[in-house]
Amino acid sequence: MKRILTGDRTTGKLHIGHYVGSLQNRVKLQDQYETFILLADIQALTTHFENPKLINASIYDVAIDNLSVGLNPEKVTFVQQSLIPSIAELTVFYSMLTTVNSLRHNPTIKTEMLQYGFKDVTYGFLGYPVSQAADITFCGADLVPVGEDQLPHLEQARKLVRRFNALYMDEHMGIKEPVALLSDVPRLMGLDGNSKMGKSLGNAIYLSDTEDEVRRKIRKAVTDTNRISIADKGNPEKCVVATYHKIFTQDQYDNICEMCRSAQIGCSACKNVLITSIDELLTPMREKRRYYESHLNLVKEIILDGSSKANKIGNETVAKVKNAMHLSL
Repeated sequence: MKRILTGDRTTGKLHIGHYVGSLQNRVKLQDQYETFILLADIQALTTHFENPKLINASIYDVAIDNLSVGLNPEKVTFVQQSLIPSIAELTVFYSMLTTVNSLRHNPTIKTEMLQYGFKDVTYGFLGYPVSQAADITFCGADLVPVGEDQLPHLEQARKLVRRFNALYMDEHMGIKEPVALLSDVPRLMGLDGNSKMGKSLGNAIYLSDTEDEVRRKIRKAVTDTNRISIADKGNPEKCVVATYHKIFTQDQYDNICEMCRSAQIGCSACKNVLITSIDELLTPMREKRRYYESHLNLVKEIILDGSSKANKIGNETVAKVKNAMHLSL
């Protein structure tokens, strides 16, 4: 089976935007590929280095979120990034082949600097793509599921691999060049109408949210601001709730939009339908979450066992790299 590397930064619990954009696809892919799920706690430090307690708690939260959506620990390998020395070593080696200008001009880096309000950045933040290249290549991943916003990072990783191989490796022993497995799922916007649903933006429905929390959040979701009363005809194109219906209530989407345009349904009733749809999605996840939250030792064991397996693979990769770079005695 070909190998996939994907994962999440451990900066808090995951939301339904993560589910739509990647998690539901991971569940499908686990039967087709050997899947590695990276709990990226080191990369979480690039933006949350002042809050290490959050990162530590989030290692469990993110693992449980992945398990609760249906990932099978007997099929996938959970890897805690900070437990894999080979990733750190490869990051150092790759950094020698990466120019500062190429990192500064990475469009994803620029976007995230604006998002976090950074006027200046740490070495670790700027070098995020280099670390990501090490994440992907330490285990010899064939494919990396990504959205379009992550393509610049992956392309930088591919260039790094090509340069490394050209400098040090022969054609038969080279580091595997990863290929993007592009997701065609549209990004889920925030409940407040922001183009991005984000942990730091306060506009997300979390996979761990209770029924009451889901109801409260959807009640506040932005709708067509020109629709004042139930008698006014609405425009689904200007309604956040409609974009959620398109994903979570697909079988009723066209009918809901038509009723909105003809003022046959009010915003409150429309939101009630969405609340029901999302609760139907989250209910089985909540049950699995309760199990794993009451068995944290099992979650820890899943992470440690996966990291141990990953270390064996990573150590082999680093040994090959050091030998090619004439760093072995």
